[in-house]
Amino acid sequence: MKFGIVVFPGSDCGYDCHHVLSQVLEAETVFIWHGDKNLKNCDCVVLPGGFSYGDYLRAGALARFSPVMEAVKEFAENGGLVIGICNGFQVLTEAGILPGAFLPNRGGRFICRHVYLRVENNQTPFTLLFAPGEVIKIPIAHQQGNFFIDSPHQEEVKKHIVFRYCGPQGEIDSRYNPNGSWENVAGIVSREGNILGIMPHPERAAEEILGSEDGRRVFLSVIKWWEDKKWK
Repeated sequence: MKFGIVVFPGSDCGYDCHHVLSQVLEAETVFIWHGDKNLKNCDCVVLPGGFSYGDYLRAGALARFSPVMEAVKEFAENGGLVIGICNGFQVLTEAGILPGAFLPNRGGRFICRHVYLRVENNQTPFTLLFAPGEVIKIPIAHQQGNFFIDSPHQEEVKKHIVFRYCGPQGEIDSRYNPNGSWENVAGIVSREGNILGIMPHPERAAEEILGSEDGRRVFLSVIKWWEDKKWK
């Protein structure tokens, strides 16, 4: 399986993703420059975290106009696997590839720490190695992680929540919501299930030395899903 990591000006987490995918998981992995329209025959495209274009205007609002996003949108519409992490999630919403928008964190401060997430849906290519209701620990690092969806679309989006911020025992409560995100949303998938937007950083929780290996299973799930599909 081949992963492609999109590099925008200001992206600073692409090398973390590359390390996990190429060194830890030993998967073929390439970088894709934001000015290119060639996705290099990748099976899964990753939009990493960082501060694309310095987060001027709104986080992800300028990156959505990069030439590569035309190719990413076409790839996604044809069923290709796409993962947007943190700023990548913001880019996907700004581009209309995923629903919703992001507001500044409740309290207005940048937050960088481990949080607990509850797995709400393990029937996706990104979560099939998790158990329903399982509590995992993954770090966040953002200032605009307050996910918002307007009321006409809320019921539909609820069906596609895959991760929610929670307490250590899985409690869904505003006390454990670090940024004020609607419904404690930490991650959603598209209606078709082939696109993941996740605000926490799974690549920063992929090795024991980092304090958690829970994030590794996001990428391992993708690899297993792809391999199972290949042999069907």
